[in-house]
Amino acid sequence: MKRFLWTMKDELGLHARTAGELVKLVNGFSSRVTLEKAGKEADASRLFAVMALCVRQDETVAVTVEGPDEEEACEALQKFCGNGVSL
Repeated sequence: MKRFLWTMKDELGLHARTAGELVKLVNGFSSRVTLEKAGKEADASRLFAVMALCVRQDETVAVTVEGPDEEEACEALQKFCGNGVSL
């Protein structure tokens, strides 16, 4: 299992376009990716679940990656997220 923190820098937060790109990236891997914010957890392969987290600018999300290609998935996600801080 790999885990890192992602602090949203976009002034619009995790809006539909960015969320859609994230879901598309996640669905390219077989590992399970979850996002957690303020005790709420979302399956990152589901657009509406990601949007339901309502991530705003300067809020931090914990990203967890578990599965057979977790190394590659985590690396790609950290790049997408702007090099989040590994835990």
